[in-house]
Amino acid sequence: MILAVVFVFTFVLPTLGTGVLYWFGQLDSLLLRERSQRPLPLLLATFSFGMAATVLIQRTIFDVLLGQMMVGMMLAVFLTFLISLSWKISAHGVGVGGMVSLFILLYLSKPQSQWLLWWLLGAVVVAGAVLSARLALEAHTPSQAWAGLALGAGVVLGIGTGIRLG
Repeated sequence: MILAVVFVFTFVLPTLGTGVLYWFGQLDSLLLRERSQRPLPLLLATFSFGMAATVLIQRTIFDVLLGQMMVGMMLAVFLTFLISLSWKISAHGVGVGGMVSLFILLYLSKPQSQWLLWWLLGAVVVAGAVLSARLALEAHTPSQAWAGLALGAGVVLGIGTGIRLG
């Protein structure tokens, strides 16, 4: 059930929304290479992620961490939307920055876990590959890629440390 909720609200609905925008001529391309093409799909994704957070935040059904993760993802996508109004930041960088930081927090909570260490190292490799691909495709400048990585990491680390302090 969790996978279905996450899949529908973070992949299916944003993809359909972007496709509808393209179909009705609001977007020139599904690649969203131009900064001016990005805000509307990002805003749709923010609302979709918010709906997922509303479902997953229900403590009686789901683990609290799931809801917190989805709220963090919604915040990261919303901040990406806001930044994209005036500057093109790497949304892929935001995602992989959040992923690496989540594994950092998980590993720091259980530093003796070899299993988590391997997941963390795998996440770092994936992040490097994704950002390298974005640069090789000339989809972003290095500053856009690094800014995305920093935004994703900052949101996850900020929420993660705030949860621990609260």
